[in-house]
Amino acid sequence: MKIVICGKGGSGKSTISSLLAKNFVKNGFSVLVVDTDESNFGLHRQLGVDLPPDFMGYYGGKQTVVEKIFQAAPNYDSVSFFDKEWGFADIPPAYLSGNDGVKLVAIGKIHEAGEGCACAMGMMAKQFLGNLKVTPGEVVITDTEAGIEHFGRGIEENADAVLMVIDPSYESLKLAEKVAELSTSIDKPVFFVLNKVDGSSEDFMRDALGGRHAIAAVIPVDPSLALAGLRGDEVEADSADIERLSLFLRDKLAR
Repeated sequence: MKIVICGKGGSGKSTISSLLAKNFVKNGFSVLVVDTDESNFGLHRQLGVDLPPDFMGYYGGKQTVVEKIFQAAPNYDSVSFFDKEWGFADIPPAYLSGNDGVKLVAIGKIHEAGEGCACAMGMMAKQFLGNLKVTPGEVVITDTEAGIEHFGRGIEENADAVLMVIDPSYESLKLAEKVAELSTSIDKPVFFVLNKVDGSSEDFMRDALGGRHAIAAVIPVDPSLALAGLRGDEVEADSADIERLSLFLRDKLAR
């Protein structure tokens, strides 16, 4: 299964991505985490791995990729970086990091001021996910950048489901409605995780969503997770709430 995880900045999507990946491994799955957030330099630490080299380096680096795209103007859709389907085993090992069964690939990062926009990374991410063949027992978890620009880049088109992490904030609840609208427009199921909640905020958030959308899990506020994120420490997967989330997704998306 291929799951795209999204949310506003600070909602905890990278933490949920890491915990969920570790839980799937614990339950016998092979897991690939795809980092498509060009400004996130913490996901790898939560997974307990080194940050791998930018996957765009396999194709010569960002500048080479950008030049190839510009050469095709205005027929940008004609640009293809893959000439066949890939499986997990086809991903070049030099662009992977791993720990306890979880593998991480990072499409690309912003490394220098003035290097240009991240549009080429978005195109690469879309094609990478679209050309990646997933067999039974394999899970792809894609952690996106904050907001909804990834919908414009077409990242979700190659997913089996969208999982949005909502924290107790007005902005997050409003964004949830837009994510639901965009997911429906491309015929993708969308599920929500209420994260960092206590009793009163959970009730309010459920009322705000109004029963219109499937809530996959409720994750209480956890000071130890917050501290791990602050320190850049690896997070642990031993949580009944994450187990329930994993079971929910397996039930909904099993093929």
